[in-house]
Amino acid sequence: MCQLFINADSYLWTSRTKSLRIEGVVTSIRLEEFFWETLEEMAGRDHMTVNQMITKLYLESLDADHDIGNFTSFLRVCCSRYLSLIADGEIIRDHRVPLSGLESQAILDNEKQTRVRRQSSSDRVLN
Repeated sequence: MCQLFINADSYLWTSRTKSLRIEGVVTSIRLEEFFWETLEEMAGRDHMTVNQMITKLYLESLDADHDIGNFTSFLRVCCSRYLSLIADGEIIRDHRVPLSGLESQAILDNEKQTRVRRQSSSDRVLN
């Protein structure tokens, strides 16, 4: 199992810092290349640049009253959830299908049910 991860291209975990402007304020975000690539894919689905999508996520997070003290972690989780939703069959990996057009609430409800099922299965294995 470990060879699958150990022998992966080390480029994927190389960090890169990107500067961007959010509402006139210049900020820097440092992420691993794997996450930059995933953000690029996500942004492309809605015909945005990565900077535009990050700005949109930031502003919508503020509007939703989220604590975005660790915004970089939030972006990593967004990428991981995106890939997990694809793996679970909740969304398809097709650049022609914009993320903004998906049935968000239904996907969130299914994701929650999947998480509960996985937790129940995990609890049964541990007991």
